[in-house]
Amino acid sequence: MTTHTFGIPMMKKGVAIFFTAILLCTTGAFAQKQRLQYRPYADLRGFHYGFFFGMHAQSIALANNGYIDPDTGQQWLVSNDRYDPGFTVGLVGEWRISENFAFRLLPTMHFATKHLTFKDQVSGERQFQDLKSTYISLPMDIKFTPPRINNYRPYFIAGINPMYDLTIKSQENIMVKPLTFCLEFGFGCDRYLPYFKFIPEIKFCLGLNDILKTDRSALRDKTKEVFTKSVSEAKTRMIVLTLYFE
Repeated sequence: MTTHTFGIPMMKKGVAIFFTAILLCTTGAFAQKQRLQYRPYADLRGFHYGFFFGMHAQSIALANNGYIDPDTGQQWLVSNDRYDPGFTVGLVGEWRISENFAFRLLPTMHFATKHLTFKDQVSGERQFQDLKSTYISLPMDIKFTPPRINNYRPYFIAGINPMYDLTIKSQENIMVKPLTFCLEFGFGCDRYLPYFKFIPEIKFCLGLNDILKTDRSALRDKTKEVFTKSVSEAKTRMIVLTLYFE
């Protein structure tokens, strides 16, 4: 029996707002006549930097395997059933490769909590766990930007994001490994203002490696091992909404 979770209902409103902002950027760009361009040489520099902050939602995709405890007969189903918004902050450095391509390095910190529910399919008993995460990450992205139109320039990004969790706890029902690698992709829109660029962006992060910690030999309460045995795989998922200032 396999169950995956990836929906992020808590972020629907935020996603809608960002999609609207970016859509207004792009449609406004193509609808405009030629106007005065702010910072016309900004994209010709070999390197530029800035900072960003925003919100995100983490989830963990769990593959339940239907394990039945031979001693108690319990069959636990684990789900990430609630999505609390987290906070994101970081720096961005961008190197120009060509007129349409750039390389970005983004030292970032993510603060959030994932809520897990454990339900025994036989008795209906429930247990809960708040899986807190403080990630240090270093996304490495390639940015593709079509030609600028007046003071707007939509773009697309894709890359790899290694993340390390600083808040792993060893005595919880489920334990995860601290290091995860994510494939990330998304889009945004450069908005040129007189003194800086303002950039809304949305991106999606998909974990590539299994982060489930299966060796629970350090557990003091051995009855908790059944929860780990009930899951065959766990992978990180994240949606990140950010505002850049460059």
